[in-house]
Amino acid sequence: MRRAHTRRQEPPVTADLSPQELRTLVAVAADGGFSAAAATLGMTQSAVSHAVRGIERKVGAVLFERGRYGARPTAAGTKAVAHARRVLRMLDTLVTEARGAGAGPDGGDTVAGPLRIAAFRGAALHLLPPALEALAARHPGIEPTVRVVREIGAGTAGEVAEGRADVGIGTIGTSSPVPPGLVGDVLLEEPYALVHPAGHPDPRSLPLVDWAENCSSYTRSWWSEQDWIPSATVQAEDDGTVLSIVSSGLGMAIMPALSLTGAPPTTETTDLGAGRPTRSIGYVTTPELATTVAVRALIRELRALRPPRSLDG
Repeated sequence: MRRAHTRRQEPPVTADLSPQELRTLVAVAADGGFSAAAATLGMTQSAVSHAVRGIERKVGAVLFERGRYGARPTAAGTKAVAHARRVLRMLDTLVTEARGAGAGPDGGDTVAGPLRIAAFRGAALHLLPPALEALAARHPGIEPTVRVVREIGAGTAGEVAEGRADVGIGTIGTSSPVPPGLVGDVLLEEPYALVHPAGHPDPRSLPLVDWAENCSSYTRSWWSEQDWIPSATVQAEDDGTVLSIVSSGLGMAIMPALSLTGAPPTTETTDLGAGRPTRSIGYVTTPELATTVAVRALIRELRALRPPRSLDG
């Protein structure tokens, strides 16, 4: 078998990278190769390849593994691309914030441009819509986009850390702390409840329906102390599917309040008592974006929201 050739990297010359070089890094990582990145950037393949070699020389590290199937970021490349996305985002923010400084009718700041939000499904469905409506009324120039991200692995915080989102709305707590290098805070605390088919005489006897995203949010000590909770026999794709299965009379589930907002009338919820588990929902962002007008405005609207009725206890 032919052994893969490992390139030796020359000592770094200087790490002074231009915005165009940062865009090249991001494009190669996003498109998976030099040719595809060249098409995105309007350059030739050889120009992209030459640019990447120059960037690697400046940084002093190999950033991409070249192969017959394209180019994949190395560990160093993954970090470099994440930083590149964040730096490019701040360059855009520099322009929009400078233009909007003192431009409001009362002498305050205005802002226009994109606001990238990553949120798990429940937050995207039930928390963000009223907050974005209020945001649009106060700051019509902000153009929010929302990507639904599963809270598995790096989750919404990972999207922020990698520079793909400005704000992440996800679970925060002892089992899901704010990652190093990011900042954030809790927005609300939601309780778990037992959901089951309406009118069932013994809902705890039903099979347990669960979904992977739910597992990371459980209060483990409480869960382990409940002898009546069986192992899940039905694994669903998301909380909406869980509710559909429960409403059909095929099982019970233990779900957080946001997931139960607007539950079908064929279901019923039972309080789990004073020791019930809870889940903290919060936001994360980068230290550099935390002070920007758009991010602060979104967080302000989220904090001002009246919690959905299912969260009131």
